[in-house]
Amino acid sequence: MANPVLGILTLYLNEHKQLEEKPIYQNMITEGKKLGLDVFVFTPMDVNNKKILAMEYDPKSKKWSRMLRDFPDMIYDRCRIQNGPRFTQLLAFRKNYAHHLFLNRPLRNKWTIHEVLSKKDNFRPHLPETKLVNSLSDVQYMLKRKPVIYLKPINGTGGRGILRIEHLKNSTQQYYIQGRNQQRKIITPQRIHATRLGAMLTSWNINRYIVQEGIPVRLPNGRVHDYRMLVQKNREGHWRLTGIVGRVGAMRSVTSNLHGGGKAVPMEILLPQWITNKKIQEQVQKKSEELGLEIAAYLEQTYGALCELALDLAVTKKGEVYLLEVNPKPAREVFARSGQRDAYRRAIVNPLEYALWLYRKKVTPPKSEVKEESSS
Repeated sequence: MANPVLGILTLYLNEHKQLEEKPIYQNMITEGKKLGLDVFVFTPMDVNNKKILAMEYDPKSKKWSRMLRDFPDMIYDRCRIQNGPRFTQLLAFRKNYAHHLFLNRPLRNKWTIHEVLSKKDNFRPHLPETKLVNSLSDVQYMLKRKPVIYLKPINGTGGRGILRIEHLKNSTQQYYIQGRNQQRKIITPQRIHATRLGAMLTSWNINRYIVQEGIPVRLPNGRVHDYRMLVQKNREGHWRLTGIVGRVGAMRSVTSNLHGGGKAVPMEILLPQWITNKKIQEQVQKKSEELGLEIAAYLEQTYGALCELALDLAVTKKGEVYLLEVNPKPAREVFARSGQRDAYRRAIVNPLEYALWLYRKKVTPPKSEVKEESSS
């Protein structure tokens, strides 16, 4: 009997058909073989007449090749938002092949997810105050209420296009602005008068942005930090915590993203540098895990099948936990870079084991049905 087949759906980064996460896919294909799961990689561009010109990896020769394949039994959607025709192809693929078995369905943008989570009483205390930017008045409203605000693209990833605006001390008319451009590069920090702020934001083009209160997360060395949590379905279809890792941003960076020069630090090392009280440390870890699992279950109930989510968390000195962002297509290198090899391997294997569980659930009829057929 042939092994069940899992197709990893992704997007090319450019017209040269480069892939962003090839090492991750190599590891998944290798681990899949050990589990009895046939794994290949493809993009919507590779689909033609219900056949797929798939990308396959051979762990022995360590080489990639192309092979014409039938559609897989299951699809693991790893596609992130892009601009251009490749993303348009993806939207068409999701619509035309929606009847196939997907491990995960796409989530919505940052603002919509914030609105959805805001409906739950137990989530609201963990959400920074956030508004959709319809005009400059929305930014000015938040600046009057908060000493620090962040402007974020509703569909942005990796820290692209984020601005941090801070009131300068002893001045109601001066602001200090930092950020990253769309290429993730740190912009030159600048002081700006309130009368010039509108023109500056207009030039930045903050259409489809949210404005969010800033949670104080600067370490004594001046660098920002947060925590990346990964929750995944396990081999029995249950949500479980895979791990939490601290991230420390590069100097002068307003974000902690690894792609932007940040570094990964185990939570048990970073958190005591921020909160010295051990009891509060334990409460933070417990509350973070509970929050992550509850949010994952709620978003799956709202949007359909999910198999994993990354949650970016900010923790205050008092031990308050805030959800900064939800990422449905999480990377794994944060665990490798922090030296947590076991968590890294779990992050690779969990979606594969969940795929096998999902496949067996689909092809094996419930016991009650088997009994009814045998008695008839």
